[in-house]
Amino acid sequence: MIAVVGHADLTPQTLKLLEAELSDRLQRLAQPGSMVLVRAGCGLPVAAGRAARRARLPLVVVLPSQDAVPALLSGRDQAAAGELLFLAAHVRLLSYDPADRDACVSADERLVCSSSQLLAVWDGSPAHDQDATADVIAYAHGRRIATETLWAPGYARYSTLPLPEEPS
Repeated sequence: MIAVVGHADLTPQTLKLLEAELSDRLQRLAQPGSMVLVRAGCGLPVAAGRAARRARLPLVVVLPSQDAVPALLSGRDQAAAGELLFLAAHVRLLSYDPADRDACVSADERLVCSSSQLLAVWDGSPAHDQDATADVIAYAHGRRIATETLWAPGYARYSTLPLPEEPS
């Protein structure tokens, strides 16, 4: 399994650019029997789902659940989940609250644990209240999960947080 995680605040232009790059990376990382694993939501998960389709890799979509029943997603995430379900070869239910940041981080960590590789779309910024990508990557490193990060010039986020400074 190749888990795909990353920033939730990528611009539409970045998401469009990412689809081709993700497809190429997924093809390169794939081994026989590989599948792509994403947590349902708008933005990066949809780009990863489209990239998996383009790379001819099966997609596994993780939906939030409560009491073994799919949980209600917010409006944008709900529409995105519909497309992801269309692209999916498999669907998994995972008990977490999609409105709770810590629950989403925990869900991403469970995705990482069930994968042999992590492909993270990350600009190098530290974790903060709205984004825990750095923490998920650190978690993967701690579990010795092969991790590859993807960020290219021209990619942008809505966030205006400064990037970490280079050590001198």
